[in-house]
Amino acid sequence: MGFDVARARAETPGCETVIHLANGGAGLMPAPVLKAVKDHLDLEAQIGGYEARRARDKEVEGLYESAARYFNCSTDEIASVENATVAWDMAFYSMSFKPGDRILTAAAEYASNYIAYLQVAKRTGAVVEVVPNDNSGQLDVKALENMIDSRVKLISVTHVPTNGGLVNPAAAIGKVARAAGIPYLLDACQSFGQMKLDMQEIGCDMASVTGRKYMRGPRGTGLLYVRKSMLDKLEPPFLDLHSALWTGPDSYKMQPNAKRFENWEKYVAGQIGLKTAIDYAMGWGIDAIEARVTELADGFRDKLSAIPGVTVRDLGEKRCGIVTFTRDGVEPEAIMAAMTANKINCSVSRITSTRIDMTQRGLEKVLRTGVHYYNNDAELDRFLEVLESVK
Repeated sequence: MGFDVARARAETPGCETVIHLANGGAGLMPAPVLKAVKDHLDLEAQIGGYEARRARDKEVEGLYESAARYFNCSTDEIASVENATVAWDMAFYSMSFKPGDRILTAAAEYASNYIAYLQVAKRTGAVVEVVPNDNSGQLDVKALENMIDSRVKLISVTHVPTNGGLVNPAAAIGKVARAAGIPYLLDACQSFGQMKLDMQEIGCDMASVTGRKYMRGPRGTGLLYVRKSMLDKLEPPFLDLHSALWTGPDSYKMQPNAKRFENWEKYVAGQIGLKTAIDYAMGWGIDAIEARVTELADGFRDKLSAIPGVTVRDLGEKRCGIVTFTRDGVEPEAIMAAMTANKINCSVSRITSTRIDMTQRGLEKVLRTGVHYYNNDAELDRFLEVLESVK
């Protein structure tokens, strides 16, 4: 039985007003998620914020259960935070480094993460080293193995980079990390919602995700996964009265689980919306979503490649829903402007987001699209029609 695209579109209000090919930035919320967020905001207005939170305790706590099902982990290994940046930073800045310690990362690492590496390297004397790519453009796992020594204190990789369709070999990297006993941090911001993320199969110790992208949840939501065996090896960069209990005039006790990485104030409507989004995605089936997205993206790449002057810039043995390209003699901003005028959403990815990767490839910027399961061939054909009209 094929994917029910008609149902997906009927349950996505935004499909009536735009052609949304910016799912790598923020997906269109489906109707059940939108309703969940609005209903809670209405309740807060009616009875008060604290009171509304108590009234929806089951739904909020259910977020941890839904996330644990998606990640195949324990609820004690999940923290609910404001966004993927906070999730990643809480993990990374919880680690300690000293002069000469090595941080290994990928060529396509995202700017926010790389800036954090550089800051910590400047503070501590640690060094940041980029693992080379293999011939397909993904992280070279054999090269990673050859770089391992006693000074490597962290392997930190973006699963799906922002600018090239690539899916890095997360599970193969996990095998190397586990064999060497090295902590492994995975930025799964853009894979969450478009593919399976089984933490037992991947083998990472920490992973960060956002709700707003392929999971189709509300903005201002994120999750951090921390493996139980890693909890007591990390020192959260800050604590409050939620992440720790004040036990005496000069003592405190951290939460015994991943909630030690949270803080007290929460976007409760967003938490409920994210739970709804995870449940909604799992109702479709994550394997079915990945198959639909991959098929749509592969077909889109083929059609783009057939246009004279267009070069698809995607990499890797395995690719995802993000599709990037350049067109000879036409700036990506001009393409984006034309698309915007025709109610088509896309974006421009620049060298400042993935400097190592784009420098190696001789690129300054690319036009970025991101297809999702609710997109259809008619929308992609309209995109191509507009693209061919841009001079």
